[in-house]
This record gives sequence, structure tokens and C-alpha cells, in this order.
Amino acid sequence: MGSRAITEKPHAVCIPAPAQGHINPMLKVAKLLHSKGFHITFVNTEYNHRRLLKSRGPHAVDGLPDFRYETIPDGLPPTDTDVTQDMPAICQSTTKTCLPHFRELLYKLNDPVLSIGPPVTCIVSDGCMSFTVEAAEEFGVPVVLFWTPSACGFLGYTKYKDLVKKDLFPLKVRSLLQLEVLMLDEKFADLILIMLL
Repeated sequence: MGSRAITEKPHAVCIPAPAQGHINPMLKVAKLLHSKGFHITFVNTEYNHRRLLKSRGPHAVDGLPDFRYETIPDGLPPTDTDVTQDMPAICQSTTKTCLPHFRELLYKLNDPVLSIGPPVTCIVSDGCMSFTVEAAEEFGVPVVLFWTPSACGFLGYTKYKDLVKKDLFPLKVRSLLQLEVLMLDEKFADLILIMLL
């Protein structure tokens, strides 16, 4: 119980989507929060945690007592293959199976007997891991859905409905240049064409 003496310290649970392009940016956010005084629990899938330990060694997650790693299963069958998992399968699996495991982890982190850190005060979740919103509501803590991929990737998501609405998706144009011009407002399309010529 003495390990919870500093209960005023904020405790962020950071959970990325289980892909390298999501894990690395979330880890950077977690490190920034830690540098500002947060206790951090970084949640990875068991599969990706094993890959991390295999590539960086058994002490890869050693470090500060107020920055720790936890794991939850991703719902896919266990494998020893050290490759990026099938993205459609992992997306479907995490959506369907991770909530109960994440909820159980939050209970453990908030249990004054089992936990070595302060109670969870917020969740920073990858936007692709939206099941965390339900868990945050259950525990009465704020949640932030953080967009981990690039700004260019985010732009693609914001334009998706426009592409469908304009009947451009699924892709029917022959070149990216043609697609780029079709997506632009008319007042800018001519300017872009002039710049490209």
C-alpha cells in the first residue's frame, strides 16, 4: 500500500494499435507525458511485446519505475512467426476481443493491493482502438483518441466520404494526378494543373 503514496501523480494508460506505424508514435507521446510528470502504463499486444523483447533483448522494457509496460492478447491464434500480422485480421480481432482484456487490466491498475502505481487518471488511445472509449466511460476517466499515423494518412480518412460521394471510390481513375485534381476544389484545380505543367 505504501507504493501508492504519491496518488496525486497523473497516470496515463497509452494503448496503440498493434502495428509498428502506430506503436512508435504512441511510445513517443508516452515518453513526452512521462517527461511532464505522468506515471505511464504502455499497453502492447502480447505478440508485439514478444517481438519487442526478441529484437531489443530481455531488458528492452526495463527502466523507470513510473514507466511500465503491460500486455493484452490481440485475439489471434498464437504464433512464433516474427512478422507483421495480417492487418485486416488484427483490426477485426482487436475490435471484437480486446475490450474485456483491457477492462481487466484497468481493474488491476486501479486495485490498491495489486498495483504499484497511482490509479488511472486518463487513457490515451490510438484512434483505431475505439473500444477503449467504452472502458474509459466505465471507469469514469477521460479518454483521448490520438491519431498516430501521418498527417497525410489522416487526410486520406477525412476525404474518404468525399471520394465515395463523388463516385471516385472504389478507384476508377487511371492516374493519381487525375485523382488529385478531381479531389480539389474547382478554384484550386486550375492553379495546381498550371504548377504541375
